[in-house]
Amino acid sequence: MRFYCVLLTLSWLISTQFVVAQTRVQKKQFAQAALAPIGPNDFKGSDTHRIQAAVNAAKGTTNSITIPQRNANGTTIWKIDQAILLPSEMTVILENCVIQLSDSCRDNMFRSDNAGIGITNPVWNKNISIIGIGDVVLKGAANPRATGDGFRKLSLTATPTHNKDRSSYGTDAGKENRKQQSDWRNFMVLMAYVDGFKLKNVQIAYAHAWAVTFERVHHAELSDLRFYTPQFRDFNDKRIYTYNNDAINLREGCKYFRIDNITAVNGDDCIALSALDLGPEFHSNGNINSYQITSTKHTGPEDHIEHVYITNIKTNYTGVGIRASDSASIHHVYINGVTTAADPNIQAPYNGSPYTVLLGNRAYGKPPLPGLIHNIYVMNIVGDGLNLIDVKSPIANCVFMNGIYTGTAAAGPVSYSTDKTLIKNVTEVNLVKIPSEVK
Repeated sequence: MRFYCVLLTLSWLISTQFVVAQTRVQKKQFAQAALAPIGPNDFKGSDTHRIQAAVNAAKGTTNSITIPQRNANGTTIWKIDQAILLPSEMTVILENCVIQLSDSCRDNMFRSDNAGIGITNPVWNKNISIIGIGDVVLKGAANPRATGDGFRKLSLTATPTHNKDRSSYGTDAGKENRKQQSDWRNFMVLMAYVDGFKLKNVQIAYAHAWAVTFERVHHAELSDLRFYTPQFRDFNDKRIYTYNNDAINLREGCKYFRIDNITAVNGDDCIALSALDLGPEFHSNGNINSYQITSTKHTGPEDHIEHVYITNIKTNYTGVGIRASDSASIHHVYINGVTTAADPNIQAPYNGSPYTVLLGNRAYGKPPLPGLIHNIYVMNIVGDGLNLIDVKSPIANCVFMNGIYTGTAAAGPVSYSTDKTLIKNVTEVNLVKIPSEVK
């Protein structure tokens, strides 16, 4: 009897341990399944639908999706018909993939989901990341419906000489019931009202206008980015022209940015910081006829641009453009290491690079009030354009140090085309003009 009881006890213990072990395995499998990578190949439909479905499924669960090189449709390219909308706390991992806007797309490639047509009261998003692994390429459409910033009208025959009428190529030109003016949908990556953003290790080719643009974004990190965005492309043995092709744009209210290791062939500014107070001539949030997705109204210090750190930049055209107007301010910008050098194999726009660093504005609204562009620190720059440092507005509390001007058009490394009596406390250290030898 005692032996029988011992057997029962042992049997119960073994059974209990088996159940416990099985439960642990099931819990582990469930946890692993719950945390398994989510990707577009898990869904059906168009490429756009599947990527957006993956984002929606990951929201609140893994908060991360992976877009792989291989598309389940049998190709190695992902075609986008409309913007992929990214919510807060979302990471998009791009793994050796090529993503391209389709010829039917007239929209961004990636956009924060808190902004869009008719969204008049956008709320803040947080912590959005787009991270490339390996060789990642984001491409514009082969034959785009629209290109250019919001001041451009569409044309099938835009050329450099036609740029005076502010036109830019697009197959929608002349088509009935198609918008004939460009707008913010031409920007490849568009983030607005986002606190915490990362973009790392991607190549962007043939963006339809500005490649990456930010409106009222805080705490952003951009690094290891390669841009090929000239103001032209060759299509069906014909060269077509697009305007204007900045690489990176910071608009109103951008603060606490870190921009590092950027290589660009660009058709306009490699990096543009623009705080523009245009007074009553502003667009509202979500206006499809605007050059911004959020309001262009400058409401005060919250819309100033500040604390931007820019390092290790190489471009064939203009480097860093800093523009403010009227009561808007740009301050505490730290620039260390910018080289502008013409590429003999790439047609540069207009008459070549106008500057390596620009401070000031004469083209957009009223000139900035004296001193509102202040605390700009520029060091270790080289440029071969029309100017090395071009100062077009009264600035204050700035330092320019270690600059080499290799061009011949300007008299010296720093050009002042503003009232110098309004400039306060600007220090120049070790700036030289050494024209490159022409062989």
